Amino acid sequence: MASPPSRLSVSEGWAKSIHRERGRLGSVGGFGSTSEAVIGAAIEVHRELGPGLLESAYESCLAYELHLRGLSVERQKVLPIEYKSLLVEQGYRIDLLVEKVVLVELKSVEQLTRIHESQLISYLRLSRCPIGLLINFNVPILRLGIRRLTRERPAGSPALPNLPRSL
Repeated sequence: MASPPSRLSVSEGWAKSIHRERGRLGSVGGFGSTSEAVIGAAIEVHRELGPGLLESAYESCLAYELHLRGLSVERQKVLPIEYKSLLVEQGYRIDLLVEKVVLVELKSVEQLTRIHESQLISYLRLSRCPIGLLINFNVPILRLGIRRLTRERPAGSPALPNLPRSL
């Protein structure tokens, strides 16, 4: 297996819009099975630990569960920002990068808001990953705390539908 790239790059001409998927979890550009595997692993972690722990605890356990399932996982992957010719490497960190195609942002908050989804959208844009999962473990049933986003959005669909605004 090849070693992961040392950094995720930003390129010109990349898709500007993000699409939030709804309904059944299907294949997204061929990455549906990976995102479904991540969701399944997250559900297993949530069943074992329940809500109410720190995000870092869920991150460690989910990374371990994904490893047990044979998936490659990078934790706290540095996500540099390119601004003109300036490279800012201490910019952001991706919680989990699974199989180099699914970006996972974990939360343990009372409720997901637009700012959480905006963060994942920015990470997807900067990293050029095709699909992202926003997972909030602080819910009684985990499926209520999962948002799956892709870089593509059908024409006419809102970019950030149905999420409460931050106070």
